[in-house]
Amino acid sequence: MLLEPIQSPSKIPFIWFEANACSGDSISLLNAVQPNLRQIILDILDVRYWNSLMPMQGEAAVCKLAATVEEGGFFLAVEGAIATAEQGRYAIPFKQKERSFTSEDLLRWMAPKAQYIIAVGTCACFGGPSAAKPNPSGSKGVWEIIKEPVINVAGCPINPDWFLGTLFHLIWFGFPEVDRYQRPTLFYGKTVHSMCQRRSYFDTDRFAKKLGDPECLFSLGCMGPVTGADCPSRMWNDHLNWPVKANTPCIGCTQSGFPDQSTPYFVTLPKKMPNKK
Repeated sequence: MLLEPIQSPSKIPFIWFEANACSGDSISLLNAVQPNLRQIILDILDVRYWNSLMPMQGEAAVCKLAATVEEGGFFLAVEGAIATAEQGRYAIPFKQKERSFTSEDLLRWMAPKAQYIIAVGTCACFGGPSAAKPNPSGSKGVWEIIKEPVINVAGCPINPDWFLGTLFHLIWFGFPEVDRYQRPTLFYGKTVHSMCQRRSYFDTDRFAKKLGDPECLFSLGCMGPVTGADCPSRMWNDHLNWPVKANTPCIGCTQSGFPDQSTPYFVTLPKKMPNKK
């Protein structure tokens, strides 16, 4: 089937920079549909640097990155937390002429020249699993490191729509409306709980006793009441499924306290977060 080209003013110079990460958000984007990642790369983005997808490597890749940064005006997507302990040496993307460049070094170099900065995934947004206790790498979210505005597209991993929707909004409409955590309200403005298909069970005090039960999973540690995300309506894998539909509680992966405030996963919310109202 021939794919219709996406009409964009011009292809956007684009850098995807991976810091202290597991590559899960890059992998999740492979599941993008309507448009798919192929369409995005062919019609929307001029990918200058993306370690998972670029054909160049070594010195050629570094030179391409440097040229793009010096040119300025690019979109910068950062995947993974920024390690700050031990002078940032927990995350060294590359070395050049015997010098090691840490993720923090590179972020501080690129950020002032970028047109927009998107933190992709909960690690990049808030530290996420990379910053979980005891956090020996001193990992932090991108917005804790730089002064430039950052759009936090949270999730562990992200839903492809959350990133692509944010990208399209930036291209056609500019900076989106965001919440106090700098997340686009378009995707994070309502709680999972408010849209959950099992909400009626919660309202009538009918709770699951074990995984697999059809009732509300609040009793098994669901974080939906305090988690902003549209997973119940958007779902995953071409809008097919999401955790509660698959009989497992929401673990709150889009939240700033994830994973420490979500664990132990199957302990009820009031016990995990006793001071949360």
